[in-house]
Amino acid sequence: MNDSVPETENPQDSVREAAEALQAYDPAAPAPLNVPRTPTGHAEVDDRLERLADADHLATDGHIEVYEDVHGGLRDALTALDARPGPPAPPSPSYHQSRS
Repeated sequence: MNDSVPETENPQDSVREAAEALQAYDPAAPAPLNVPRTPTGHAEVDDRLERLADADHLATDGHIEVYEDVHGGLRDALTALDARPGPPAPPSPSYHQSRS
């Protein structure tokens, strides 16, 4: 059996730890927004959306580069959709039918 008295926490240690935590806190430091990004199923679009997470680790003045890159990539993906050939158009009815 151990009859030793349990150690109590030194109040000065608590005060010092709280002061260190307060000094370490920087409200201007980059912080993740934790915005959920739901996959779209389109690999190119999903890659661009994942790129947004890079802004979480940058100061505010670094966000514009990420946003412009993502915007450009999404714009290119949408433009590519317009450039893809679609199914052939159905033949239009002939207006010059022969008359008998």
